[in-house]
Amino acid sequence: MKLHSTLAVSAAALTLVAGTAFAQDVWYPYPVESWSPAFDMASPRTTIDYTPLKAASQPWEICVSFPHMKDAYWLGVNYGVADEAERLGVKMQLVEAGGYTELNTQISQIEDCVAAGADAVVIGAISLDGLNNLVSEIRAEGIPVIDVINGISSDELTAKSLVSFGEMGSQVGAFLADLYPEGADPVQVAWFPGPAGAGWVEAGNTGFLSAVEGSAVEVLDTRYGDTGREAQANLVEDALETYPELDYIVGTAVTAEAAVPILRSRNMLGEVQILSYYYTPGVDTGIARGHILAAPTDSPVIQGRIAIDIAVRALEGEEYEQHVGPALRVVTQDNHADFDTATTLAPEGFSPIFRVE
Repeated sequence: MKLHSTLAVSAAALTLVAGTAFAQDVWYPYPVESWSPAFDMASPRTTIDYTPLKAASQPWEICVSFPHMKDAYWLGVNYGVADEAERLGVKMQLVEAGGYTELNTQISQIEDCVAAGADAVVIGAISLDGLNNLVSEIRAEGIPVIDVINGISSDELTAKSLVSFGEMGSQVGAFLADLYPEGADPVQVAWFPGPAGAGWVEAGNTGFLSAVEGSAVEVLDTRYGDTGREAQANLVEDALETYPELDYIVGTAVTAEAAVPILRSRNMLGEVQILSYYYTPGVDTGIARGHILAAPTDSPVIQGRIAIDIAVRALEGEEYEQHVGPALRVVTQDNHADFDTATTLAPEGFSPIFRVE
């Protein structure tokens, strides 16, 4: 199998074996929301307790594709898919494309996975629409395709293990709008939703802007960019130079993480407040230390686990949820002490796992 990513090549030797020290005892049953009809975030949903299979009937080969492994959010998803593959007794090959500009690389990597004999494919998509033709081709071969985390617009998918990033954006927007309702003194916000064109970003942007509409929150600028640390740091620096009276930086977890040292170096930490619309270890530390106000969590570790379980269920002819995701929760400085990070973050010391045997 060709691996187009330098990181994937260099880390290919990192293989999870039975008895890993990182495995959780039992993560289920876990409360999730199930959408019906599937694949439409506007559909009615019900809350159910998700219980996975005890074990697979055979060591299926599952290909998992991520946009990148640049930040700890995807490390959490990596932990979820790797640990669940090991628990179920299936094989897993993870490839990562290197960033949200690398759609062609992601397509090529997935094609290589399928050519090498993958029984099922789990995709964290770079593009909402850009993988639809590939999904059609894979499904035509009878191979299950599971959409995890980011969103793919194809109606030929086997299933989705994800939440509404529109609601993620909406929740952080509502948090801010509650602090500054209509009639309050206005506050100025720079908004950093992530890489343009990604499904989760467009949804998050819509949700955030809708939630602050009619409040005293003034969104001065929306700045898109890759979720690499350097890219987001440059965007934050530019916004601070352009808007010296800025009150809030709101955006991706990488934006929030990058903003902390930048504001500290300018003696503006606490003067300019920070919010993230998803959760990483850096955001967790920032909330604990009082540097970041709040962030919603979509339990990405659980999403990864469920994606692997659904793939196995589809291969074995078992019933499965076609569209499912954990309920969202906003973690704040006030409730942080009660937050169970095992649903969201990889264990401390966890290194990327690219192969499960």
